[in-house]
Amino acid sequence: MVKATSSSSSMDLGVRGVEFDYLFKLLFVGDSGVGKSSLLLSFTSDTFEHLSPTIGVDFKVKLVGLGGKKLKLSIWDTGKAGQERFRTLTSSYYRGAQGIIMVYDVTRRETFTNLADIWGKEIDLYSTNKDCIKMLVGNKVDKESERVVTRKEAMDFAREYGCLFIECSAKTRVNVEQCFEELVLKILDTPSLLAEGSSGVKVNIFKNKPPETSEASSTCC
Repeated sequence: MVKATSSSSSMDLGVRGVEFDYLFKLLFVGDSGVGKSSLLLSFTSDTFEHLSPTIGVDFKVKLVGLGGKKLKLSIWDTGKAGQERFRTLTSSYYRGAQGIIMVYDVTRRETFTNLADIWGKEIDLYSTNKDCIKMLVGNKVDKESERVVTRKEAMDFAREYGCLFIECSAKTRVNVEQCFEELVLKILDTPSLLAEGSSGVKVNIFKNKPPETSEASSTCC
């Protein structure tokens, strides 16, 4: 089941049904348990929860004011979408995304190495926007004493793959809003993505909504 909600923060326009200039689709990818859904919840509702892994896909809608523009963000959390049983639905998650947020856990090295070994290849295979902006996000910096992935390693990865990069904590909200702000400002600075996201272009963000299954979806990791 796919869910859509809107909530408020310092970036939020605070008015439901408000007119918007651009609609951008953002996508979270990364291993289960890295905190994708907690980051999403922290950004859209200013809260933190320990969440069970997402089954299938979930997304939230947030209205923000940024760069002098009114923006509508549809933010997709793929949860376990990369697992084999969801493979047939994977391409629809990537289709039309202007921004992709690749999340790893700074305390779990395998979640970092899998970005190149698994998620990077999937992005190359399924992303339909050649100018799509990618952002590398190291989550859980509140667990600094348990860190195994250094900031330098991540910066080198981001440089090699042409990604934006930031470290944050969904729990303490450090850099959470800045993560989305930097990503969206870069999209706004990319003409091809800006044209596609124009409110003058008829876009149905529900077009590729996967069918409901017998398994209940939950917000996540």
